[in-house]
Amino acid sequence: MDEEEKEVSRVYNFSAGPAVLPEEVLKEAAEEMLDYRGTGMSVMEMSHRSKAYEAIIREAEADLRDLMNIPDNYRVLFLQGGASQQFAMIPMNLMKNKVADYIVTGQWAKKAYQEACIYGKANKIASSEDQTFSYIPDCSDLPVSEDADYVYICENNTIYGTKFKTLPNTKGKTLVADVSSCFLSEPVDVTRYGVIYGGVQKNIGPAGVVIVIIREDLITEDVLPGTPTMLKYKTHADNGSMYNTPPAYGIYICGKVFKWIKKQGGLEAMKALNEKKAAILYDFLDGSRLFKGTVRKEDRSLMNVPFVTGDEELDAKFVKEARAAGFENLKGHRTVGGMRASIYNAMPIEGVEKLVEFMKKFEAENME
Repeated sequence: MDEEEKEVSRVYNFSAGPAVLPEEVLKEAAEEMLDYRGTGMSVMEMSHRSKAYEAIIREAEADLRDLMNIPDNYRVLFLQGGASQQFAMIPMNLMKNKVADYIVTGQWAKKAYQEACIYGKANKIASSEDQTFSYIPDCSDLPVSEDADYVYICENNTIYGTKFKTLPNTKGKTLVADVSSCFLSEPVDVTRYGVIYGGVQKNIGPAGVVIVIIREDLITEDVLPGTPTMLKYKTHADNGSMYNTPPAYGIYICGKVFKWIKKQGGLEAMKALNEKKAAILYDFLDGSRLFKGTVRKEDRSLMNVPFVTGDEELDAKFVKEARAAGFENLKGHRTVGGMRASIYNAMPIEGVEKLVEFMKKFEAENME
């Protein structure tokens, strides 16, 4: 059999990120790898100043605006440095009074809070660390600081599998949200946020791009002294995300994923599919004699589902046997242990159904 005729063997990839991408998108990118639309070159090789690339990034932005119904007074920035670089960029650009309030519901919100402490007074106004971040605290009446420049949340917690179902009452203060692991998984009202941002490597594209959607009045020259040019939102807003060479190929793939989501029916359709997939897994966990979920029911994420057997050796056995059966990256984060299935937009429903079938079989074989 020729190399070309070999059937491609795809696993079910439950990685939390970099994560599964739509097969359709990967195939399309493969077809365009050597010659993008008659240019005779790959997008990887293309000048970011070329007309062809200019069209790619502008079309990607237009499709994202369409998908999320982003108002005209918000800018869309395609940046580098991952979501973690935003932990510093946000206080550098927004801490006018040098005060900010943080709701700490997981490791990434905690890291963002710690970073903000470098630049001003960061107040931890709510936390779920007391129960290993297994729930979302009540945020209906928090002690929001009168002089706070913003209130910060991580909306979906990848490691711990929790999700804000109701946005916090910020008492008129600007809401900043890291949505890395729930980006484009459901409809969102952008006007409720001052800044909504996320790394794309979970639900949208390859690692290396972070998308920042920011209200125009928050983009100013008035930043903290010493803020590098590259870490000013204004630098990137004024230059259409091309002050320097952008992560060009990553943005190209993101653009293809935006089109794929539109083809599926947009964010309402994505939400319905994601709810269906999550219900299959959570319903099994709720009735299982061996496995159990680790998150308070009302705070469960549609994207990241952590679970345990209660026995570390059995957890390790499950991960090993699952991998042998074609289910990859089910080991839980090192800070939590157990297992975690990340079931992002591109995870097909049959992937979740087959995982549950395997879990039932494992349960039958390992229950005394």
